[in-house]
Amino acid sequence: MLFNQLPERICPRIAPGAGRTKRSTMMTTALSHEVIDPVDTRRHGSNLAMPASGEEIYTCPMHPEVQQDHPGNCPKCGMTLELKRVTVGADDGENADLRDMTRRFWVGAILTLPVFVLAMAHLIPTLGRQSWVDSQVSRWMQFALATPVVWWAGWPFFQRGWRSVVTRYLNMFTLIAIGVGAAYVFSAVAMLIPGIFPHTMLHDGKVAIYFEAATVIVVLVLLGQVLELRARSRTGSAIKALLNLAPPTARQVAPTGDHEVPLDRVKVGDWLRVVPGDKVPVDGAVVEGHSSVEESMITGEPLPVEKGVGDKVTGGTVNGTGSFVMRADRVGRDTLLGQIVNMVAQAQRSRARIQGLADKVAGIFVPMVLAVSLLTFVLWMWLGPEPKLAHGIVNAVAVLIIACPCALGLATPMSIMVGVGRGAQEGVLVKNAEALELLEKISTLVVDKTGTLTEGKPKLVDILPADGFDSKELLHLAASLEQNSEHPLAAAIVRGEKDQDSVFEAAKDFRSVTGGGVVGKIDGRVVMIGKPDFLRDEKITGMETLEAAAVKLQEEGKTAMFVAVDGKASGILAVADPIKSTTAQAIHELHALGLKLVMLTGDNRRTAAAVARKLGLDGVEAEIEPAGKVAYIKKLRAEGKHVAMAGDGINDAPALSEAEVGIAMGTGTDTAMQSAGITLVKGDLRGIAKAIRLSRATLRNIRQNLFFAFLYNALGIPLAAGALYPFFGLLLSPVIAGAAMSLSSVSVIGNALRLRKVRL
Repeated sequence: MLFNQLPERICPRIAPGAGRTKRSTMMTTALSHEVIDPVDTRRHGSNLAMPASGEEIYTCPMHPEVQQDHPGNCPKCGMTLELKRVTVGADDGENADLRDMTRRFWVGAILTLPVFVLAMAHLIPTLGRQSWVDSQVSRWMQFALATPVVWWAGWPFFQRGWRSVVTRYLNMFTLIAIGVGAAYVFSAVAMLIPGIFPHTMLHDGKVAIYFEAATVIVVLVLLGQVLELRARSRTGSAIKALLNLAPPTARQVAPTGDHEVPLDRVKVGDWLRVVPGDKVPVDGAVVEGHSSVEESMITGEPLPVEKGVGDKVTGGTVNGTGSFVMRADRVGRDTLLGQIVNMVAQAQRSRARIQGLADKVAGIFVPMVLAVSLLTFVLWMWLGPEPKLAHGIVNAVAVLIIACPCALGLATPMSIMVGVGRGAQEGVLVKNAEALELLEKISTLVVDKTGTLTEGKPKLVDILPADGFDSKELLHLAASLEQNSEHPLAAAIVRGEKDQDSVFEAAKDFRSVTGGGVVGKIDGRVVMIGKPDFLRDEKITGMETLEAAAVKLQEEGKTAMFVAVDGKASGILAVADPIKSTTAQAIHELHALGLKLVMLTGDNRRTAAAVARKLGLDGVEAEIEPAGKVAYIKKLRAEGKHVAMAGDGINDAPALSEAEVGIAMGTGTDTAMQSAGITLVKGDLRGIAKAIRLSRATLRNIRQNLFFAFLYNALGIPLAAGALYPFFGLLLSPVIAGAAMSLSSVSVIGNALRLRKVRL
């Protein structure tokens, strides 16, 4: 019923094939919670501390085999480690890493702005002719402002870059540290000892400096870190919303009288009283009394369920107008609500694979750049003209500058930011980059019925009067009686009469029978509404004809309510949850995109089959609970399908989290929206088609950006190394290297901005 171990939940999202795999290289000790990667312990030594029993365990979302007993960064990818197990009730505010990165970002951004303005002033017509633009004062100001940005704001990246070298897991932070370090060190040397550079490298009598490149890279990477950490800090909000479903106290029945106790003090076997309007505190069974309980958190259906002695009740559901005493059978984390919390907490741990791909590329690209830079230095020292040392340093640094990962760093976040903004314009809210990335490959869409395919509000749809009655009279009598009831079906009948602008009659001798129906006098006539058994118990005649007529209504997914007047069966009022007007078009668009659609619902099989038939769905599973939805999605994923789930209820939260992409209706519950990666503001399924088109366009744009970024490096590195010098006597000045680097960034940004015009 619950998810498997967390690493098995994450691994499919970072490994090609997305299949569930056992981590065969791991050895887990149950008593100590130790997780040992033979490779990592050899490489990391004491850097990977083994957690003792009962201690907090920090793990990497991208590399779950990396675990330790204290916060830190992953030695493989540099990502901030996070708690493996969510502690219920823990503070979900900003963590220390987020506060630190935010502070570094703002300080870095404030200091970088004047550096950038001073460096680019010569390109502005009104400023380019000013004497101070390229003066020593301007250069020294850039040096002074850039130093704290690089060595304080960017210090975490140097730490991670160095650790990547030590552990031999070269990643994006290796590139960032090299690029920023090369640009800064070259510029600092040009400022402090310009005499070591050959005359050919002078520009207007000065050696070019690149402080703006170093500082801008630092600020951009810091911004990405802040956005990622902020998104991660919000993952606990769905769990908090789920926990709020449970009441803080319970009414314990004792010989001395009822008294309230904290929920965590309730034990299995305790008797608890649930009064009208209260939430059921824990899972158990009714031992005394009757009531109707609203169980939408379990079934997703709006209709209350009648409960009597022996019936099961679930913690977090809402009691109606009756009162009952229950026996506690499951408490704490063993309740259904506790299991839902656990499922959501485990399923939320996932990250986009695009970063892992970038790290793999970097694992090849970084050593290649280092090797080319070193080879460049050696060849110039061996074969180059005098001054050999200066030429060797300049060209080696030119290689590092042109290989600076500015465009590579912008390739993904720029496309994501523009794509997310474009989605927001269309009412498609994207929670994180992972959801947008995974949505591209979705092949199967699983949808809830109530509130997703349907409107989620029962409506009066049919009136079938018996002989001797007309529709208006039947509805008027029924609505006048039902205005005294709080049942959702009664509310649907009352709304139906209100639409006719009728004046309700006052009901006398009103009586409600739990699990049966209601009875009362309207204008002197005895009116009864309810189930067939209730009316038969009240000695109503002529029920057979109405029951036969009700079969067709039920096969159409409608709920039939029988009406009797003055002891005679008088007609049927049919209530249903209408399908949204946009659902059929949405399903057509999704089919056109190549998706298969499966409906999962807690509703009865007859109703579910009728809805699926009407909409042309590819499959349907009815009378299914939250854990069953999760199991079904797991089964689909085990078959190799890429699954998205769309829903709107609390009961959908675990399934939304288990699916590769969860899609919530904006008209649904907060818990569903917090558990999902995509939220449709208008609750319109056509938004899913828009989201898929957006995902495909964004991922296509990212691949184009990565191609541009690597193309510039592939062309620029040989030129920076001096490949043209033996033939034409030309060297690629660091000025040109910097321009090429800027051009690659501009091309990436310009390409990403095209997403603003993409048609969804």
